[in-house]
Amino acid sequence: MGDYIARHRPEWEELRNLVERARRSIRSLTPEELSRLDVLYRRTTVHLAQVATRTRDETLLRYLNDLAAAAHSVIYLPPRGSPFLSTWAFLREGFARAVARTWRYHAVSALLILLGALVAYFAVQQDPTAAYALMPEGEFRQPGSSRDQLLQILRHGREENAGAKFAFASFLFSHNLRVGFLSLALGVLAAVPCVLLLIYNGMILGAFTAVHHGAGIYAEYWAWILPHGVTEISAIVLCGGVGLLLGRAAVCPGRYTRAESLRRAGVEAALIALGVAVMLVVAAAAESYLRQSHLPTASRLVFAVATAVFWGSYFASGFLRRPSARALFPVGRAKSQ
Repeated sequence: MGDYIARHRPEWEELRNLVERARRSIRSLTPEELSRLDVLYRRTTVHLAQVATRTRDETLLRYLNDLAAAAHSVIYLPPRGSPFLSTWAFLREGFARAVARTWRYHAVSALLILLGALVAYFAVQQDPTAAYALMPEGEFRQPGSSRDQLLQILRHGREENAGAKFAFASFLFSHNLRVGFLSLALGVLAAVPCVLLLIYNGMILGAFTAVHHGAGIYAEYWAWILPHGVTEISAIVLCGGVGLLLGRAAVCPGRYTRAESLRRAGVEAALIALGVAVMLVVAAAAESYLRQSHLPTASRLVFAVATAVFWGSYFASGFLRRPSARALFPVGRAKSQ
């Protein structure tokens, strides 16, 4: 056995050195060294089998077994990716592609919010007292408020310090996340509560807009709501779209069982929910820091337009990349065999 060890030790040492280099950086190995690593690994597995039948030297057996296992992990196991790079890859294109795969549900969600907003807006225009039924309880921006009172509220918070604005941003994020995920989760109840919640949110926006327009406040109102509203409302639309997706999966599972249908829809729901959480962080920061800043109306509107262009371009990129990724959940259909 001593001659056997002396004859093969150089190969084992060479394999160990290649494995250690590969563990530090696989890219440090040349194509020839990678090929050599594969050859030495296969030879070492043969040596391990031979030694196991010829000797009871536990030290040698353990050495060869550990060496073969280390080489196997380098050759066959996928490299561990960086969590940061994985997150960046998802935000760069994975989120947009998930939205593109389910765009019909998000389009319906947007239409429901728009419908509610238009109905409430014209209802309040025709009868201002309708705002009392549509606005949330405790809301003091109601018909009858003077222009100066409404403007004072729009400009409130601009003198707050950074600590107060950070606390406000944290509150906004948790509140918006709760509301958004509520509409998402309600989708499993045949999407009926989700539909009602989307229409109601649209009605609040429509009534709120009608009150300010009725007081003759136009540019400053939109400069107040759009810088954060473009991102926030888009996130709510996506949550509603996911809720409709889950509702469709529950009501029309197709050839799948209802549990399997919901599981498949849940994959897309989870992906979009992650992206929505990031959007709500951005919206909360804009609402707390930018909305409560001394930026002029024109600058706020420019920021809102830039935000709309950014999100529009981002989600459009998901459609451009969409052919390279099938929908994870083809609702109501089974996989083709």
